[in-house]
Amino acid sequence: MRALIVSDIHSNLEAFQSVLEDADNNGGFSHIWSLGDLVGYGPDPVECIDLIRQYDNLSVAGNHDLASAGKLSLEAFNVYATAASEWNTAQLTEEHTAYLGDLPLVFEMEEFTGVHGSPRDPVWEYVVSPAAAVASFNHFSTMRCLVGHSHIPFICRPKDDSA
Repeated sequence: MRALIVSDIHSNLEAFQSVLEDADNNGGFSHIWSLGDLVGYGPDPVECIDLIRQYDNLSVAGNHDLASAGKLSLEAFNVYATAASEWNTAQLTEEHTAYLGDLPLVFEMEEFTGVHGSPRDPVWEYVVSPAAAVASFNHFSTMRCLVGHSHIPFICRPKDDSA
């Protein structure tokens, strides 16, 4: 199995299509693992949902997904995120709303756990530092944890005391 890992697409269909095309041209993939926020600030929430559903995918809900599905209050959102969420909600059909609202907060696949925020708080926590990552280590049981939400790529692992 070769998984394409995506996160925080935020209704940006053009970017999503570009990532899929690039992955196809570089060895392909058999599954998509989405770490949340499929919808959000961009103009194409319905099309992004329809596109990911064409693939064998394992997805978790992000804060924008839950808010657009009416499952999360907009109180913690800034004015731009609130406006985007309200606009996304208006675009979604009942089927699309149900899809987003039914996404789990966590997935486990083989040696991976996938979340949007963090294993401690799958919806809201931002893992933006090694300290935040280390604080999450006791909150999942697989070998690896994949996290979205922060839009900052980095790898963190426990210190190897055997070296």
